[in-house]
This record gives sequence, structure tokens and C-alpha cells, in this order.
Amino acid sequence: MAVDADGAYRAYHPNNRMGLDSIEHAGHPGNWWALATDSGRPSGRPVVQGKNDPAPGFYVSMTSLFDPNITDESNPRRFVDAVAVPYIVLPPEGFKYAKLGDFATAVNLQNGKVGHAIIADESGPELPMGEGSIALARVLGIDPNPRSGGVEKGVAYVVYPGSGNGEPRMLNEIISTSQAHFERWGGLPMLRGCLNQ
Repeated sequence: MAVDADGAYRAYHPNNRMGLDSIEHAGHPGNWWALATDSGRPSGRPVVQGKNDPAPGFYVSMTSLFDPNITDESNPRRFVDAVAVPYIVLPPEGFKYAKLGDFATAVNLQNGKVGHAIIADESGPELPMGEGSIALARVLGIDPNPRSGGVEKGVAYVVYPGSGNGEPRMLNEIISTSQAHFERWGGLPMLRGCLNQ
């Protein structure tokens, strides 16, 4: 599981060393895929948070899932905060089966820890399944540092297609709803059976 900082208020900074993650994971001039820009297009200039924003001086980092009630695309609160919200990232292939806002469960097969999550972002087509937010990494007992953390193998993901409404949810709702889906599906015994463990 790679650790994703997208949506975090301090994810990226004009001084690359100050951000939680390296700016190259947000794009590059002419093609910013994880930063809000002044034109609303990947080719625009990244928006820097102002004094009334959660992290003045940091870029506004986006997730594919956002709050439609916040119409200002340069408002960092519009997006799903990777530090506070356990979420997973699907590659484009995954969206043949599930959609943004659906619920999911991730299990660290090395230590048995279970994390309940929401689908909040989409990765590039060349990336495999296996990205989760900083908050999800913490729950799973995985090093949550986006620059140096994560784990090479041993995380299983269970996704519940059609379970969401396409919008972000409160943390307690993510946990309770995903947990209920996981238990109905069969929980850890079912997962071990699927993995022949």
C-alpha cells in the first residue's frame, strides 16, 4: 500500500521539502492533476492557500471525490483530507465496478488490523491497486509517511460497489457503514477463504 497525501491541507508546498509529500506526486507545470489551479485546468498555476485557509502558504490539494456543496474549487475544505479520513484510491480499471464515494475495507494481513474507508481518489492508469490515505495507513499500523512509508505487500481491499452516494461522508459514518458491509459480507473468515489463508 502506497500512502496518499492528496486532499491533506499540508500535502504539497511551493518549497517541496515542507509538504507532506513530494510535489512530483501532484503533477508538474502544465499538468497538475492533484492541485487546484487558477484556471481550473491542469495547465493552470497552482492555487496557494490564503490566511483564512487551514494551511496558509500550502497548495490546495484535490481528491477526485469532493463536496458538491462547496462550489469554490480553490477551497481546500472541498476535498477529502488524507490526514483525517481513511480512504482508498482506485485505478481507472476499478471504476468499472465501483464509484467514488463507495465504502471499502482494507486489511493488513501482516498484523490483522482492519481499516474501514471510502473511495476518494483515482490513480493513473499505469498504477496498480494499492493506495490509501495517511489516516488509513495509521489505522492499519503502516508507516503513514507519504514520502517514505507504505508497505510493499500484504494489504487486502474489499470494496462494496453501489454502497455510497458519490459524496464525502463523516468519519463515524464511514467506519460504521463500512464495518456493517464487511460483517454482512463475512468479515475476516470470508476474506481468508478468498485468499486461501
